[in-house]
Amino acid sequence: MTSTATETVKDNLAWADAQPRLSVLIPTYRDDPSALLTALDDPAARAEIIVLDDGSGDKALADRLDRRIERLRLPARFVKLSANEGRAKGRNRLASHARAGHFLFLDSDMLPDPKDFLQRWTALAEGENTPIAFGGFTLDQTPRRPEHALHRSMALKSDCTPAPERARSPEKHVFTSNLLVRRDVFESVAFDEGFTGWGWEDVEWAMRVGREHPILHIDNAASHLGLDTAPAMAAKYEQSASNFARVVSAHRDIVSAYPSYKVARALKPLPAREIWRPLLKAFALNEAAPTPLRAFALRLYRAALYCEAV
Repeated sequence: MTSTATETVKDNLAWADAQPRLSVLIPTYRDDPSALLTALDDPAARAEIIVLDDGSGDKALADRLDRRIERLRLPARFVKLSANEGRAKGRNRLASHARAGHFLFLDSDMLPDPKDFLQRWTALAEGENTPIAFGGFTLDQTPRRPEHALHRSMALKSDCTPAPERARSPEKHVFTSNLLVRRDVFESVAFDEGFTGWGWEDVEWAMRVGREHPILHIDNAASHLGLDTAPAMAAKYEQSASNFARVVSAHRDIVSAYPSYKVARALKPLPAREIWRPLLKAFALNEAAPTPLRAFALRLYRAALYCEAV
């Protein structure tokens, strides 16, 4: 990652004179959000769309996105970076282009579930002036593929939860996949650009902002289309260990109640971690093993990676 990325900005015809009530902010890195853009293109929603190509270096994809954004009925801006900035810094950059009083962060591999998805968010922003709200996500529209069986199983158990359940630990269930934030709240508490790679930057942001503002959980979900293979999941967990340590350093009072922290604490005294930790990973990657046991092994592997931070 680099801090010297330069940006190229292109607006569609509807952008110049628009006065949006909601800014939809979509970062992408080598993913094509065309299906999402099509689903969002509802002029009745009084929204604008800003897409950030975070230094993907994929000219063909960037050209397709450029043409797709030109055709949107909603006002839209395409920002293309010369180099990758990462999840936290890229989203902060997106917010700097937004003009509305509320931001809606959406991941590029999401697809709205209700047809009036964007209108619901706009109504909540306008009517309630909500500081922070998370709409949840599902796998309702996600294709079933054998290579994604493990991720599907784990997501359905821990991530695809209804609003009342999420509200019990409001900061823990905040993800940038479907997140509404009021402008003044985000301007006072942006994402921590010290996070690198994958994981925890959105939950850590929620821990900070949740000390000052209530976090509302609602059921206005989008489907997560971009499930990972088991090796990709393991790699992301490996990336996330340093980010988890950063969260523990700043918010031990909150994160110490999380199961991932408690299991990491329980595993830390066990000897020969360099032997049994790779075995957990190998079992989780074994597609011949039962999926529930693979999921259990992968969770233990993640906790074993986090041992150093607790």
